[in-house]
Amino acid sequence: MRFYIACENEILDGSATDVYFTRTYKILKAKGVRKKVRMEFHVMRLPKGYEWAVYAGLEEVLYLLKDKPVTVYSMPEGTLFKAGEPLLIIEGYYDDFALYETAVLGILRHYSSIASKAARIKRLAMDKTILFFGLRAVHPVIAPMVDRAAYIGGADAVSGVLSEKYLGIKPSGTMPHALILVLGDQREAWKAFDDVVEPSVPRIMLVDTLFDEREEALMAAKLLGDRLYGVRLDTPSSRRGDMRQIVEEVRWTLDVNGFKHVKIVVSGGLDEKEIVRLRDVVDAFGVGTSISMPPSVDISADIVEVYDNDAWRPFTKRGKLPGAKQVFRKRPGLNDIVTLMENHGEIPSGYTPLLVKYIDNGELVRKPPTIEDIRRYVIEQLREVPEPSLE
Repeated sequence: MRFYIACENEILDGSATDVYFTRTYKILKAKGVRKKVRMEFHVMRLPKGYEWAVYAGLEEVLYLLKDKPVTVYSMPEGTLFKAGEPLLIIEGYYDDFALYETAVLGILRHYSSIASKAARIKRLAMDKTILFFGLRAVHPVIAPMVDRAAYIGGADAVSGVLSEKYLGIKPSGTMPHALILVLGDQREAWKAFDDVVEPSVPRIMLVDTLFDEREEALMAAKLLGDRLYGVRLDTPSSRRGDMRQIVEEVRWTLDVNGFKHVKIVVSGGLDEKEIVRLRDVVDAFGVGTSISMPPSVDISADIVEVYDNDAWRPFTKRGKLPGAKQVFRKRPGLNDIVTLMENHGEIPSGYTPLLVKYIDNGELVRKPPTIEDIRRYVIEQLREVPEPSLE
């Protein structure tokens, strides 16, 4: 028995790829063919209801491609983008990077899919806190990556213990039902949490395990008093009924008993429509599976230019637009102009290019920003776009 995972060296040396790329590499070497190309990574169609997505995963792609004889142009990580826009361009001899196409696509697709879903949730909740509790929906080997993608997309906190080691983010979380069931009494569990867990951790107590949510919320408030930061409702679907009415009942009960300071956190199977329905009565949301297992942002890669006779020549397959491209944007909003990378003509005032050089012939020439800076960049853009469609 074992964990069926690729190790870092297998990714870096090109072993984590599809066999048709290894066969292509073998053929090119056998025939002595070396062709300099520009390969463009883009999305031709976003998931249903998506007007934009979040570009994420660039830092890992740069880590993969640095020290290899390629040049890389890219949008900054965290950029909101629309369908049909170039996200990243690899320039070099095709046989020097053919084995890495699978890994680059896998990194960018998975990251961007999770970050985009987190961003949609955050845009709908906006000033309310989003806690990401989605690690139980993914293989544990990628837990830090999933936390990173969700955090970049706008989640305010993540639950993974390893995220402190890999991302520098202290994990957040309350308690599981298991603690209450093992101790046999919710009050004993709340008291044990308060006794043992470091004081810097907010006292948010789970209040739906054995009794009615309103009753347990009041029990927790009376037990902890001013130390109680909030209560979490994770009511199962079999008992949920109208969740908004449950929240309103808990809020009313806490308020009339002098516990207006206690915040309400709701978790359990939440997605965009539930966020919208509850956002005016809830202080924070715990969101998991809908972010961990989102609609796929299907990034694809195509050669769009080849180098012939000392010049770049637009050349690609049917259904794609030939020529390496640049995106010019004027903020606020996603006011974009897509042009050829070099022969773009005159661009109106106020527009700036999004794709910039990150790697020059294997040398990293632009340092990736911190995770906090990326997340801040995403939030700034989210304030400039309309709420996602829920159709």
